[in-house]
Amino acid sequence: MNNLNSVLLEGEVVNDAIGGKTQNGTFACSFTIQSVRYFRRDGTQIEKELSHFDIEAEGNLGENCLKLAKEGRGIRVVGRLKEFFDGTDKSNPKIIIVAEHAEFRPENNEDIKL
Repeated sequence: MNNLNSVLLEGEVVNDAIGGKTQNGTFACSFTIQSVRYFRRDGTQIEKELSHFDIEAEGNLGENCLKLAKEGRGIRVVGRLKEFFDGTDKSNPKIIIVAEHAEFRPENNEDIKL
């Protein structure tokens, strides 16, 4: 049995997607989104928690995200968590989200589903 590894995020694109064709000819891109969470601490004061998430997309989704993931654009991403080690530090893995589905919110507020 496989374990569940799924994540759903909503937020805004922080930086324009970067990427292009890989060595095997498929598209891949990466970008960062930010998500804001508002909550009440001790039932009184409203606080804001800002989180940033690195996203990677491949194939047709990567090609479309490369075109559509522009700074400030609203986005919803469904994907999975992936761990990898950056450099030689094996004790501190980096976690990214590998996109499996993305919806962009254009200026006219109609969702574009990929």
